[in-house]
Amino acid sequence: MASLIAPASHVPNEDAEVLLKACKGWGTNEKALISILGHRNAAQRKQIRLAYAELFQEDLVKRLESELSGDFEKAVYRLLLDPEDRDAVLANVAIRKSGDYHVIVEIACVLSSEELLAVRRAYKARYKHSLEEDLAAHTSGDTRKLLVGLVTAFRYEGDEINVRLANSEADILRDAIKDKAFNHEEVIRIVTTRSKAQLMATFNRYRDDHGSYITKDLLDEPADEFKTVLRTSIRCINNHKKYYEKILRNAIRKVGTDEDALTRVIVTRAERDLNDIKELYYKRNSVPLEQAVAKDTSGDYKDLLLALLGKED
Repeated sequence: MASLIAPASHVPNEDAEVLLKACKGWGTNEKALISILGHRNAAQRKQIRLAYAELFQEDLVKRLESELSGDFEKAVYRLLLDPEDRDAVLANVAIRKSGDYHVIVEIACVLSSEELLAVRRAYKARYKHSLEEDLAAHTSGDTRKLLVGLVTAFRYEGDEINVRLANSEADILRDAIKDKAFNHEEVIRIVTTRSKAQLMATFNRYRDDHGSYITKDLLDEPADEFKTVLRTSIRCINNHKKYYEKILRNAIRKVGTDEDALTRVIVTRAERDLNDIKELYYKRNSVPLEQAVAKDTSGDYKDLLLALLGKED
């Protein structure tokens, strides 16, 4: 369930004029920016961008980039991009950082097949390379096989499952973990090709047969890059809301808040399931997410995040 509160209807030209006025004169009127951008959904924000370009012959994203700075600027930038374009930018940043692939795994394993395809198209249009080409250039070995397999997957989206297959593939995964053959080609094949419903049935069978969660068994082994990517992909497929709750918890608990992670989760999930993630956060931490965010952030950045979290003015 979405947390962002957007009006049922709006006038893009009027919103565009408010944003222009907010950027005129000495200093920027950040409160006016938040009143619009924090309360419009993706389709409405796109209409505002188009109206702004038509009315003022200027790119709104570039204008705001030049006016703003810091975490607030980064959050506004990510908010203004179309969802697939934003994910393409996030993927490119993650690839260039090298060695930190959880953002790639989130995009590949949480989005639907059609959404992932849209991200790959947006990536190619923006960077003149394919996502898998850049990913392959920055990775190697089994990690490369797994990541490229994940981003190029076009999974079946239905709920149908094959129980016999779930049983046999749960055994394959268990044998691989027992033999410490985590990078076995069968493990990569299962995780990168099966539908999410089929994989969840397989992970549940694994738990029922062996009395432990597959993610727990992977965590018990010494960490390496491949196992980290594998475990993250399983967590994202199995229960992405629980995964995101932990990302937020770690971002807030960290000495010096991890604003990148905080911004990424709140901006990307605000129109999807952020209310569900907020509930999980409260159950786990006994503190409302809005309160934790307000305590750990400040200024206009804090106000924008709180608006996206659904906090009424």
